[in-house]
Amino acid sequence: MSPVLVRHPLHELLAREQTTAAAYLKKVADRHQALGYGQMACRKEKVSRWATGTEPEMSAQYAMADLHGIEAEEVRRRGWPDWLLLLFHDDRAVWELPWTTAGTVEALEDPGGPVDRRGFVIASLGTLAATGAHWAAASPDALGATRGRRIGANAAALFETRLDTLRHLDDEVGSTTAYDAARAELKLIRNTLKTKSYGSTTERRLYEAAAEASRLAGWCAYDGQRLADAETRFVVSLRAAASAGNATLGASTMAFWANLRYSDNDPYGALGLIERALDNRHKITSDRVLAMLHARQARAHSKAQEATAAYRAIDAAFAACDRAGPAEDDLPSMYWMTHGEVHEVAASCALSLGEPRRALEHFGSAVNHDDPYDESTEARGAGIYLSRQAAAHLDLGEVDAAVDVAEHALDQLGGADSARGSSALTDLRDHLAAHHKVPSVADFLNLTA
Repeated sequence: MSPVLVRHPLHELLAREQTTAAAYLKKVADRHQALGYGQMACRKEKVSRWATGTEPEMSAQYAMADLHGIEAEEVRRRGWPDWLLLLFHDDRAVWELPWTTAGTVEALEDPGGPVDRRGFVIASLGTLAATGAHWAAASPDALGATRGRRIGANAAALFETRLDTLRHLDDEVGSTTAYDAARAELKLIRNTLKTKSYGSTTERRLYEAAAEASRLAGWCAYDGQRLADAETRFVVSLRAAASAGNATLGASTMAFWANLRYSDNDPYGALGLIERALDNRHKITSDRVLAMLHARQARAHSKAQEATAAYRAIDAAFAACDRAGPAEDDLPSMYWMTHGEVHEVAASCALSLGEPRRALEHFGSAVNHDDPYDESTEARGAGIYLSRQAAAHLDLGEVDAAVDVAEHALDQLGGADSARGSSALTDLRDHLAAHHKVPSVADFLNLTA
């Protein structure tokens, strides 16, 4: 989803900085020379050219980025003018607050509603690394609220029950409704933390509930392609998990955040998050969370075209699933993490690595395993995986099989409230378009036009 900006980001930047084109270019030229790139002309006409299609030289972009604390890697990865969008997030405090319980309570303040003009990620690679380090080093320091009516375990249990309902609501009705509900839940939890008194056990459970509600809000924001919002929610979730002293919840959030990063063409940012979580594996009490981490790790490696590392991580994910006990004894949020899910991920990895036959073998195993992927549980995921399965058939020249699977994918995605699902369907249509003269393909394309 493209960000909706009234003006070019460079004009937006000048307005925010309350400066003129000439004054800004003088700052860029000074930084350009200080970085060793030599002198740079700073005629104000440059801004007009840069904002109307002329891309600045890379040295000028690096000087601009350095002026604003943006890493050169982000400039190269995003390109002009997209990297400028990193300068426009308005929830910087969430990233800069101290990693204390008081900081968590402040971070839980809702940063905004579902309308997000920023369809881009806001955390640089350096910020990702720093956030992971802060999370790993943080330790709970009880706020010890003493005002208001005292509450106990029953209040925490009610929040946990409501969150379990929210997770399944997301499965059934889609991300927009679940996002709004998760935001409302966060507000209730924050108000409870601020206005009630409670013991240490109840306090820990309230922070765990806050971590899960924020994680769920982040996932729903990502599903709607509100990436900046999603990243903000994920870092708040990490803070709440740290305040609860629950490394398992924090690692789960890292895995969901990694999914966002590799889907946004940043596999190494995703791998950094996963590696930080796995550095703390001795604190992770759920084998299903470990399986999810390794599955996300595999997907990131496949996006980076690192086949050996991807399949090694898949093996680790299967091993973790083998160790897992009954789902009812695990985190309630991990009900979907099965051997079948790992097969779906393995299939997706194989497809990214140019091995469609291997992908189809895993897609088949996903639904035929004793611990299968349940297509009835979550329409979006099933539809996305089916879209990939259809693509694998097309890569093998099996057009009729591809259309059969595509129709099944359409059934799953047709009523799904999901930007990711819509994107998967669009990609599938594009893939099928090369075969538009085949009657069954033409029918499918007309049906989904």
